[in-house]
Amino acid sequence: MNQHLLQQFQQIFNQPAQNLFFSPGRVNLIGEHIDYNGGLVMPCAITPGTYLVIAPNQDNVFRFRSLNFDDKAEIPVGSDYQKQGSVWYNYPMGVITYFLKEGKQLQGLDMLYYGDIPIGSGLSSSASIEVATAFALNQLFNSGFSKLELVKLSKWVENVFIGLNSGIMDQFAVAFGEKDKALKLNCDTLDYEPVDCKLGDYLLAIINTNKLRKLAESKYNERVQECQTALKALQQELSIDNLCDIDTATYNQHEHLITDETVKKRARHVIEENDRVKLAAKELAANNLKGFGELMFASHQSLRDLYEVSGKELDTIADYGRTNPDVAGARMTGAGFGGCGIALVKKDGFDRFVKEFTDYYTEKIGYAPSVYSSLIGDGVGELSMADA
Repeated sequence: MNQHLLQQFQQIFNQPAQNLFFSPGRVNLIGEHIDYNGGLVMPCAITPGTYLVIAPNQDNVFRFRSLNFDDKAEIPVGSDYQKQGSVWYNYPMGVITYFLKEGKQLQGLDMLYYGDIPIGSGLSSSASIEVATAFALNQLFNSGFSKLELVKLSKWVENVFIGLNSGIMDQFAVAFGEKDKALKLNCDTLDYEPVDCKLGDYLLAIINTNKLRKLAESKYNERVQECQTALKALQQELSIDNLCDIDTATYNQHEHLITDETVKKRARHVIEENDRVKLAAKELAANNLKGFGELMFASHQSLRDLYEVSGKELDTIADYGRTNPDVAGARMTGAGFGGCGIALVKKDGFDRFVKEFTDYYTEKIGYAPSVYSSLIGDGVGELSMADA
């Protein structure tokens, strides 16, 4: 693949590539709808991701090309850039805007992107592009940003330049991911702890429902509002800044402060899910994948019944996982209402799993899912041109 990318670069830009970077996608193993409630999440970097091939040019322009999209652009260095519709190169353009805004010196570049993350599936293809671009510019121009600053500037691109009100988990996992480790990340403080996550006889099945997510944004904002309502009610007696500042036992003692039954359910999911992340870290540290898998099933049930962000497609993934002896655990991952689910599947049963699950899903839903296998990989970095 890398050799093919270098050949494509030469063909498109009529000059050889000088550097090759890779930034992974991510999945959240457990801890869903926690990032805006100040709690713990457990993402990991996955082996699919974004490749960026790059070389300087003498024309003082940034040229953006992708092997995934037809849209392309050529913009002068130092322009006042604005978001342009919904084209993919808004993400690298946003990163460049931040560098220039901070007074960093940049020169013309030819840039070719290729991603093997399914677009729009909830596996953070946008964060992967942002972090790949930020890491590359930082390296090439000695801009002096720390890795955490690259994460924060990529979040700025998403929130300010693109205009999406998302948390920091995606960019963090993409930058700080480590092979065979999950990241137990505190979304309030950004303190994190790598947790051993050796999959052994298992691999991560990433299952794209192939459902278009039309409701996700409005429902997402609705859940954020419901959590803020719950927090205000609990603050009548508790001195807390976030829902995740308390555990389930404390919540049980104070739930009566919340008068709306729906809001009670939302708060219960958040607080119990935060406790599940703590338990998950212990199960992984003990190399107990079965115990971890049971927590994945419990997480999905809570997202379905209490938080109500699942749907028939995602439920079908979890329901099937319960029936297959090769599956240790399964759940939806991401915002919900479509997107992706994940499952821990035995390596020697994976091909059988794909066939049987695809048939089961297609019969229930009316169209096929897409199933990918992944291991837990490293975060962003530069790849050796010699190995390409």
